[in-house]
Amino acid sequence: MDLALLRTFVTVHRAGSFTRAAALLGLSQPAVTSQIRTLERQLGRPLFLRQARGVTPTSIGDELAHKAAPHLDALVEITETGLDDDSSLRTLHLAGPPEFTAERALPALTELTGEDGQGFALRASFGTAEETLEGLSAGHHDLAISTAQPRGALLTATALCDEEHVLVAAPRWAEQLGTERPDRKPEPALEKVPVVEVHESLPFVSRYWASVFDSHPAAPGTVIVPDLRAVLACAAAGAGLAVLPRYLCAPALERGDVVALHEPTVPPLRTYFLVVRTGTLAMPHIARAHEWLQRASADWC
Repeated sequence: MDLALLRTFVTVHRAGSFTRAAALLGLSQPAVTSQIRTLERQLGRPLFLRQARGVTPTSIGDELAHKAAPHLDALVEITETGLDDDSSLRTLHLAGPPEFTAERALPALTELTGEDGQGFALRASFGTAEETLEGLSAGHHDLAISTAQPRGALLTATALCDEEHVLVAAPRWAEQLGTERPDRKPEPALEKVPVVEVHESLPFVSRYWASVFDSHPAAPGTVIVPDLRAVLACAAAGAGLAVLPRYLCAPALERGDVVALHEPTVPPLRTYFLVVRTGTLAMPHIARAHEWLQRASADWC
């Protein structure tokens, strides 16, 4: 079986589209279509179902991808690093949410960079869970940190750690609401406090309200900024309440820049997952980074 055909097949499977796969491979779409048809003729079975938007793999297509993709990734790794050049550093491409990746993952992984024969070069990119998993599937990343657990056989996810969410605001809001004591349930007036969030849909506040109060927040977002570190800065400046990961706001809580408006008995949690393409943990630099982050996460929970 022609390896070039398999490479094209795996790229289409990961990209979910002939057009996107063609761009990734540097080929024309007709060339990609022709290669897939050739492979289907050789196997005597259809590998994809053509849809209005993209393609969906058949069961045979999924099975072939599951078997072939790890080996193709290993061959690409060999061609990129070479067989004899032991001095060259392998590169780990990491993707994840900006705050957690910057505050947790990158400081831990920088200990593994260097030229000691065991280290690797590190490249990081930020994105949403959907973006990072899509990039991982398409081969742009080696390792992804995601709050969404992927389905299917092409990606393998391992639970990394749980993130506790805290409802915080500047001290003046706590004084105004009479919630200086964090063990007291916020008064109804809490609904009138402005909200600082990362998106118009209020994902963190809505999740907190549903989990803790079994309701939906009434106040709209007053300040919307797509970075939790900026959300913390705005909340500390008095812009309103925010729901933040405890690891991110713990120093501000200790300094008194913000205070907890409520400390529920069972705080809302969000799980992070380490995700790789199935089979790529056979590559030493990916396996080492994967294991290192798991060990480091013991101190993050």
